[in-house]
Amino acid sequence: MTDMSNCMVGRSSAIEAVRNLVEKVAPTDATVLISGESGSGKELVAQAIHARSTRVAGPFLGINCGALPPTLIEAELFGFERGSFTGASRSHAGVVERASGGTLFLDEVTEMSADMQTRLLRFLETQRFFRVGGTQELRTDVRVVAATNRSPLQAVRDGAMREDLLYRLAVFPISLAPLRERGDDAELLADHFLNQLNVRNGSCKTFSAASRHTLRDYHWPGNVRELKNAIERAYILCERELELQPMNVHALSVGRAARSDADGGIQVPIGSSLAQAERWLIEATLAHWAGNKNRAARTLGCSLKTLYNKLAAYERQGVGARA
Repeated sequence: MTDMSNCMVGRSSAIEAVRNLVEKVAPTDATVLISGESGSGKELVAQAIHARSTRVAGPFLGINCGALPPTLIEAELFGFERGSFTGASRSHAGVVERASGGTLFLDEVTEMSADMQTRLLRFLETQRFFRVGGTQELRTDVRVVAATNRSPLQAVRDGAMREDLLYRLAVFPISLAPLRERGDDAELLADHFLNQLNVRNGSCKTFSAASRHTLRDYHWPGNVRELKNAIERAYILCERELELQPMNVHALSVGRAARSDADGGIQVPIGSSLAQAERWLIEATLAHWAGNKNRAARTLGCSLKTLYNKLAAYERQGVGARA
């Protein structure tokens, strides 16, 4: 089980408060709603709650509610019976069933459709459900921990989340501060990540003085995830001293790269194909929103499914756009 170390290293009052909340809520079966920016460590906190609970011997299973189209999320959550839809050649247990005795983690829960939120609310209240295409009511025993990168109250005001579902999930709310509000924790986390890499690879690499300044002064819009990725990239490139260039963590391109300008736009070289230009625009938009695919899709004017299909295609080409 992954521990809290990757997101809970630090001495700031913000992270101390989260540690205390985790220790208090973990032994209970209370439903938890974790809120925080993308990359701030919400799933690791959920895993920490599970690891300190009486359910630690049971499974920890998660589902990203924003990554699945509405037509698939019900089947993924609750399972389906053979023949219930085209391609259902066998019966399948959903995550609520497979996680029985353990913890179910619902990431990006505010991205669920209204209909699915209604079904989820009923399940939370009864621990009972039907598989898609099924006629037999089933029961499970799971502890639910949910997460969102939105403000939960704002999501209710925007109509993205049912108010009654919010109250049912947020029995015990935990809010994660962004890395930029955690004082010296970025430097402590960086040392932690570099030490892990050194131990794993039998090396003794260090940060340059310039990298230390970057750690203290950079905004880290991608939070702990961006920090960790930037360190790993710098580690791979250096012989002895790491030179951090955090914005380059998103500078993934094919052939001749697009360049970022001072106004936050991109400059595409003449001779680039439409496919290359589209890819650069998608990657730059993802970088602007710190990997938040929902915001990127809205900015690009495409559906979330279309964006995921594009990113999957880039992965198959050998260099994926990071989130």
